[in-house]
Amino acid sequence: MSEPGGPREPGGPTAAEVEPRRRLHPLTPLLRGGRLAVLAVVAISWQGYQNLGTQRWLLAVGAVAVLVLAGSVVSWLVTGYHVVGRELRIYEGLIWRRTRAIPLERLQSVELVRGVLARLFGLAELRLEVVGASKTEAPLAYLPVDEATALRERLLALARSRRTPAPDVAESGVAGTGVARTGAAGSVVAEPPERVIHTIANRDLVISQLLRPQWWAVPLAIGAPIYFFASEAELNFIAVASMLTAVIGAVQAPVRAILGDWRFTIGLASDGLRVRRGLLETRSQTVPPGRIQSVGVQWPLLWRGHGWVRAQMHVAGVSGGDGNEQRAGLLPVGTVPTAERVIAEALPGFALTSVVVHPVPRRARWLVPLRRRVLGHQLTDTAFVTRDGLLTRRLVIVPYGRIQSVRVRQGPLQRQLRVASVWADTAGGGLEAVALHRDVAEAKALAADLADRSRAARSRAAHPNPSAHPTIASI
Repeated sequence: MSEPGGPREPGGPTAAEVEPRRRLHPLTPLLRGGRLAVLAVVAISWQGYQNLGTQRWLLAVGAVAVLVLAGSVVSWLVTGYHVVGRELRIYEGLIWRRTRAIPLERLQSVELVRGVLARLFGLAELRLEVVGASKTEAPLAYLPVDEATALRERLLALARSRRTPAPDVAESGVAGTGVARTGAAGSVVAEPPERVIHTIANRDLVISQLLRPQWWAVPLAIGAPIYFFASEAELNFIAVASMLTAVIGAVQAPVRAILGDWRFTIGLASDGLRVRRGLLETRSQTVPPGRIQSVGVQWPLLWRGHGWVRAQMHVAGVSGGDGNEQRAGLLPVGTVPTAERVIAEALPGFALTSVVVHPVPRRARWLVPLRRRVLGHQLTDTAFVTRDGLLTRRLVIVPYGRIQSVRVRQGPLQRQLRVASVWADTAGGGLEAVALHRDVAEAKALAADLADRSRAARSRAAHPNPSAHPTIASI
């Protein structure tokens, strides 16, 4: 990489485009080192206290804290970032130097995270998700809130200008609640501010989590030790520990969902969908237009009395598993009309209530006797839709332009029954759209139709102006 003023590769950024490297906030070592020190102290606390005694244990804790803090300071000194052309470059490492270049055209989403301590000091963490990555590619922790917000707006503007170049857009920044851009004549044109699509009532969020089946295990976890105590007149430590572990395990997921989705708000701005949520740790996620690979809609059994559903989006590079369900949340809870309105903004042209799936053949009952009546698929004008789920009904919606490949699979039992399944794959895995147990001829025709629709959708996205590509008239 060439530094400012040095030689550069042909076609690379000019010296004016290479800005000085920036460092993270000076309080970063304290926040990151303090978190690691707490984990290290917890690891040695109880058993170490019994073996070492009070004085030696305090000395060990102090030594661990000093070492962790010193390592965090060194890491902060050698970490830096700056924008070079249309790349975000991050430098880190003392002995093994590492440079990561993030092409902004591969940017999938940007998330602004503020934990309790970060909010106390006015800091934030910036997380970038890029296509093809299995985890967060560029976590910048910590930056001042204003700097993190400005950097997010700048990266999204650069990514948007690369995907949809416009001759009259030269620069983008933050101006009040909207985004400012420079017009052809040099005048500043203010883009419209964020438009709120929906805000979830916290009451509905709490009630929806109280209806989760995990709560059914709480009376059993509490009643079992009481029963053994009544029968044996002894309540030992193992029984109490087992009860607490079972109760925590049962309520952990609902409580985490309530804290993570508190004050959930989804809006639409010029740079894409914006999702804000969180009670103790606030998160603000921005998904640029056209980056949603698929959407899943679920009707949990216990929610049907309230008419509630939940919707989840899959963005390549952003995993919804491993405790990251909130990061993929499009609508944690809401009515069907609300879900239809939100999904229409995420996937333009799609109407949720217009879905009428085609059922599977009757002979498929030998493979799925209970689920046969709920399986189905539909080809809408804009997306491929599949339905499954007995107790929890599920729809998977994949826009044609997001389909990467189409597969037809047929197992031994399916060959005997003359049925096959059609799979529509998207980038980064995620939600699977599968039309299960279709007639063989129908499955082959469906796969060919999906491939044709996918190519047509990609062609329209690449050439949005048909007049610029005239057709060839036959002679």
